[in-house]
Amino acid sequence: MGSVPISWFLTLSAVLFALGVAGFLFRRSIITVFMSIELMLNAVNLSFVTFSYQLKKVDGHLFSFFVMVVAAAEAAVGLAIILTVFRNRKTLNIDDVSSMKD
Repeated sequence: MGSVPISWFLTLSAVLFALGVAGFLFRRSIITVFMSIELMLNAVNLSFVTFSYQLKKVDGHLFSFFVMVVAAAEAAVGLAIILTVFRNRKTLNIDDVSSMKD
């Protein structure tokens, strides 16, 4: 029984990050953009933990923990903002939501 190569984890991380960037750039719903940002943060966490395991250091795990803390704070504040925007504008489409309009 062999272990899984490091390149597989990094490839998965790159694919997840690319999907997050694509969702962020091409989707027009605030919820989808929000989930894409979370996906990118999780891809970075996977890279941190992979390199930490490879180098036998704890630094990557610590960085991953701090990224999770920031993601949790972002989720709480982001969802509150999304709910407020939906209540005021009755839409979650990014093109329809603008602070310069009404």
